[in-house]
Amino acid sequence: MSDRPAETRVLDFSEVDSGITAEEAVAEATRCLQCKKPACSSGCPVGIDIKGFIRCIEAEDFRSAIAIIKESNMLPAICGRVCPQEVQCEGECILGVKDKPIAIGALERFLADWERENGIVVPAVAAKRSEKIAIVGSGPAGLTAAAELARNGFSVTLFEALHDAGGVLIYGIPEFRLPKEIVRSEIEEVKRLGVEIKTNHLVGRSLSVDELLSYDAIILATGAGLPAFMGISGEHQIGVYSANEFLTRVNLMHAEAFPQYDTPVKTGGNVVVIGGGNVAMDAARVARRMGAEVTLVYRRRREDMPARRIEVHHAEEEGIRFLTCTNPTKILGEGTVTGVCVVSMDMCELDDSGRPAAIPIPGSERIIPADVVIEAIGQSPNPLLIQMIDGLIREKKGNLKVDESGRTTIPKIFAAGDVATGAATVILAMGAAKVAAESVTRMLSEE
Repeated sequence: MSDRPAETRVLDFSEVDSGITAEEAVAEATRCLQCKKPACSSGCPVGIDIKGFIRCIEAEDFRSAIAIIKESNMLPAICGRVCPQEVQCEGECILGVKDKPIAIGALERFLADWERENGIVVPAVAAKRSEKIAIVGSGPAGLTAAAELARNGFSVTLFEALHDAGGVLIYGIPEFRLPKEIVRSEIEEVKRLGVEIKTNHLVGRSLSVDELLSYDAIILATGAGLPAFMGISGEHQIGVYSANEFLTRVNLMHAEAFPQYDTPVKTGGNVVVIGGGNVAMDAARVARRMGAEVTLVYRRRREDMPARRIEVHHAEEEGIRFLTCTNPTKILGEGTVTGVCVVSMDMCELDDSGRPAAIPIPGSERIIPADVVIEAIGQSPNPLLIQMIDGLIREKKGNLKVDESGRTTIPKIFAAGDVATGAATVILAMGAAKVAAESVTRMLSEE
């Protein structure tokens, strides 16, 4: 895909790449070997018939191609942009052994964008059933579960605490990676299946627990919105944010347009982002677009970063400074951040994750100037809703205990996405949501 020049894209929040043309899509589709046993589909968490839709692209039958995708995935424009295809479907493509794998993500995005421009066709739904299902949380897991169950004929109501549906797709992922109009367009498709979405509905407040439990089945898809902090000195000061708060203020509440929108956030100057995942890259690139000189501090090596390679590449192009094998020990200041004390790390023996253990090097401490510090070191499920419902059990890391079907310790309550697994990717949340939806359908069909 064609990326906009870094020197111009850092001046706005418009999408970085422009996708591929119809001609490019057809040319790419002709490279597909049409394997008898396509490994690419086994690498897709939602089980898309990749071989089938690529064959339709090659025949220039785009309408049939997008229909094949939507049999398994109602959020193709989103997935085509943010899924880590390089370690999933594309990572399994046999062409990748000696050549470049098929650009499956680019093809999926092309088809979704083509359909939006040429008329969206909503898939058929089954005959209406009497059972009513509640889904809590409108992120990728909630939307996927809602779509699956609505297509199976159930009456589905999706409850969202915030004023805008979409969950992490709206508040977490920046506009330049995932335009909000794309998210809202695919949410409208889910609604056209018959799903009712109620925003500004917080379980325990707008909706009582008893009202929630009156539904025939419930799927909890509330994500992982509780940020983690390092627990180092100085985190209480003005100018320290979790990545969750920082990105929410910008993506959902338009802090980048202050004072037009009354959502202040401290920007400009020197920003230090702590972490090496996709969320850290998002926070760093947003801060850069808001006028800051950004340093990303990561305690392991560059090659150990869990972020997608393309996001690391884009961040570096945009002027983000990478300080690897480095770990913060203290945030400096007297009420307001002035700097970060860091120490160099020695990469020693492998730890339990299979990566080199990071051990501080004595005497290597130094200070990095900072006006803002953004911590992006992970997040976990918020325990508030879980604690409201008697009988739900959490694992040690805070996620809900579920079985292979997505069922919690309460028979009619299921869970999917980050609330059950801890923080993961959009597509893995969607895959788990499909499992939970299938389990609900099976449970209610057997009763």
